[in-house]
Amino acid sequence: MKLGMFAMPLHPPGRPMAETLEEDADKVVYADQLGFDEFWVGEHMSCITEPISAPLMFLASLIHRTKRIKFGTGVIALPNHHPAVVAAEVAQFDHLSRGRLMFGIGPGGLASDMELFKVLDGEYRNERMMEAIDTILQLWRQDPPYDIQGKHWQISLKDMVIPELGVGYIPKPYQRPHPEITMTAMSPYSSSVKVAAQRGFGPMSANFCPEYVVKSHWQKYQEGCELANRPATGEDWRVSRNILIAPTDAEARDRVMNPEGSNYYYFDYLWRVLKSANYTAVMKTDPKQLDESVTVESLIESMVIYGSPQTVADKLLSFRQNVGPFHGLLMASMDGAGANRAWEWETMSRLASEVMPAVRKAIAR
Repeated sequence: MKLGMFAMPLHPPGRPMAETLEEDADKVVYADQLGFDEFWVGEHMSCITEPISAPLMFLASLIHRTKRIKFGTGVIALPNHHPAVVAAEVAQFDHLSRGRLMFGIGPGGLASDMELFKVLDGEYRNERMMEAIDTILQLWRQDPPYDIQGKHWQISLKDMVIPELGVGYIPKPYQRPHPEITMTAMSPYSSSVKVAAQRGFGPMSANFCPEYVVKSHWQKYQEGCELANRPATGEDWRVSRNILIAPTDAEARDRVMNPEGSNYYYFDYLWRVLKSANYTAVMKTDPKQLDESVTVESLIESMVIYGSPQTVADKLLSFRQNVGPFHGLLMASMDGAGANRAWEWETMSRLASEVMPAVRKAIAR
């Protein structure tokens, strides 16, 4: 099983952006030193608490500070970008990193970005996303002239092509035919998982989903694989979870339930954001549960895997047994203010050196 991290990232609004960017960058370097396989970074244009607007730019600054870790966009919100720009920039990053890129795509999950780019309608947003990825793949498959007449984007490049000078050519990625493509999912029984599996893309289940939602993603993954006539092995399925490891179960509980703790802030923030967007069902263990009965503590209990190394290993194995055979575990990245950085770095170290060897051994059996 691969081990990675997923960072929205999320920081309290009062922290200086330069400080949090440095903190997040240091975390990628540390993950590389610990032997993490991959690190995914989100994209948000209109939110100072989720401050990375250009994941490729952020990750490019880390290519030469790391040795082997792979970089993932988690995600590039395709409805908000011209597909030719994305195709060229992703190809460039793939060459800069010599193939260490994973191309995560999605419709976007931040309501303020949706309003900013006028893509609030879900059906319209998903339609733009699928047309964008189809356009990007076509640009990577062929040489000019280009004539791609879609509903949302019309790309024509015929008259200004000079083959002997390389003019008029959209660059192709370093990895052929292209980097691994992944689509994120957070809704119960998400159609995105089915589409991803059907298209040969890897699905990624969000960390702020309760167990039954992740389990429903395995069901949709199987449906998509069946339509594509390929086995549903889970090899390309990643699941992100909030994880906190301490020397003892009691210490872990104290940290995760601490109102000054980053996990507490994380779920308080997400609940309030989703409540304002009238989309709280995604975080509830029972979609019919009244919002008024939900507490931050109950959200933590249902979605954070915490405890001593042995307890976390046991919980991870039980979780995987219940939801399905995912082969990629992504630890959700938290804010590092106060004591939280030391707690998170301890979790990362223990996860890589103590928990994952036990989990991998058990899965192999």
